[in-house]
Amino acid sequence: MAQPSRLARTPLSVLDLAPIKEGHTIAETFRETLDLAQHAERWGYRRYWLAEHHNLASVASAATAVLIGYVAGGTSTIRVGAGGIMLPNHAPLVIAEQFGTLESLYPGRIDLGLGRAPGTDYPTMQALRRDLNNHDPFPQLVAELREYFAIPRPGQAVRAIPGAGLDVPVWLLGSSGFSAQLAGDLGLPFAFAAHFSPVDLFSALEIYRHFFRPSEVLKRPYVMIGLPVLAADTNEEAQRLSTTEYLNFLRLVRGQLAPLSPPVDSLNGLATEMEHAVITSKRAAAIVGESHTVRSKLEAFLEKTNADELILTCSPYDHAARLRSYEIVAQIKQAAQAEAETAPAAIA
Repeated sequence: MAQPSRLARTPLSVLDLAPIKEGHTIAETFRETLDLAQHAERWGYRRYWLAEHHNLASVASAATAVLIGYVAGGTSTIRVGAGGIMLPNHAPLVIAEQFGTLESLYPGRIDLGLGRAPGTDYPTMQALRRDLNNHDPFPQLVAELREYFAIPRPGQAVRAIPGAGLDVPVWLLGSSGFSAQLAGDLGLPFAFAAHFSPVDLFSALEIYRHFFRPSEVLKRPYVMIGLPVLAADTNEEAQRLSTTEYLNFLRLVRGQLAPLSPPVDSLNGLATEMEHAVITSKRAAAIVGESHTVRSKLEAFLEKTNADELILTCSPYDHAARLRSYEIVAQIKQAAQAEAETAPAAIA
């Protein structure tokens, strides 16, 4: 009997950066975020994550926990979480209290993904009061945070209220081997950021799986990969829509802070050869195209990585185009599942 395709049995999720667009207000951005989450819930996506970034003119999810509460309050079944909270920017107690509050309000639906990068530039790191002269304290911060979620010990002086004793799933996020090894050592689920830094993907997966030790959280490794996927009704339209994301990367490479701009008909001459090489490297994992193209590339990606879950991101300028992209991918997934259900009868 043939095995169902990996796509049929692999959960799909959504990563949203709450994109700010030229000519639109941030209030509109938040309404579109909730609208996408509500559609994603209906279309069968497993989770909806928002990412912490600061001082980026194209990203509105800086107050990540607040936005998670807004999305969770406007949905009913989809898991909502952080992809992620940049833990060194915060006191672990504050994060435990924030996510303890969210878990208390929306029990069984909140995820906490943790990253160790600043999610911003050097001046903003200073404004966040981040200790720039300290050694990398990320493992200690993770341990402290997890302690606040544990059942309090007798005589424990500081507790997270709310937070203590609550089951808030903790994930480690990364784009290199550091967090991969730490996640493996701790027996935690690991999410890799191939949506902006795919170069170390396979080495990080190997490190995580090699160092994984079963824990009370997981008995076997669990990998989720962030993947840029932009689907449209034709390959040509998808490629055109993707120019918005290309231009956003170009501005980041140049240190230019600006909202997302509308797509353009041609990218010729807009970037230098070196800039184009950098952008191409950062978008090496991107899947762009119509339904058949996207399905073929998703299946191939899953075969190469053996990912347990994919968390997809796309930020075309037009909100309707973003909805359509996630709808097409959901339809691809549903078709793969339907084929898997009928396969045994067909083989017999």
